[in-house]
Amino acid sequence: MRLYDDYGYYGDGAGFAAAFFVFFAVFAVVWVLFVAGYYVLNGFAFMSFYRKVGVKPWIAWVPYYNQFVWLQVGGHVGWFIFLAVVPFGGWAVIVFLAIGMYRTGIAMGKPGGWVVLGIFLPFAWAFVMGAKENVYRPELITAAGYGPPLAGYGSAPNYANVDYVAPQYPQQPTQTPPPPAA
Repeated sequence: MRLYDDYGYYGDGAGFAAAFFVFFAVFAVVWVLFVAGYYVLNGFAFMSFYRKVGVKPWIAWVPYYNQFVWLQVGGHVGWFIFLAVVPFGGWAVIVFLAIGMYRTGIAMGKPGGWVVLGIFLPFAWAFVMGAKENVYRPELITAAGYGPPLAGYGSAPNYANVDYVAPQYPQQPTQTPPPPAA
């Protein structure tokens, strides 16, 4: 199909299609680089945060499991992360993460305003909370009237914060056979 206007011939649209394809390809490459950069930034930020609170740092690199553990550090059940697959459930996850950030901020001695940073820039919040000068004191969470964290220091042992050690069972007493009858 040929396109015309009042001044003459425009072309058959192939140039427009090529320009659209190039624009879309460049946009896709930029988007992939942005997402990969955000993932790496988030990974390093939460590695420092998880080290500070007593969670294995490699968990920061596992998608969904890192937020599962993040919820546990904030004193919530990690299974709340699965609300994200329900329509509008992601908003509930954000609310639970914000409450957890508030509780973690209490343990770090930070005021509640730091939650705003955590909501909009979670990697920046994690870098600040994981900084060397911050001291994580989980007993302050329970002193403020909240439940203890479910992962990290101040929690009961679980896979996220303790290396697995097989349970030690007591040894069965050895029995010697009776002497043979004569």
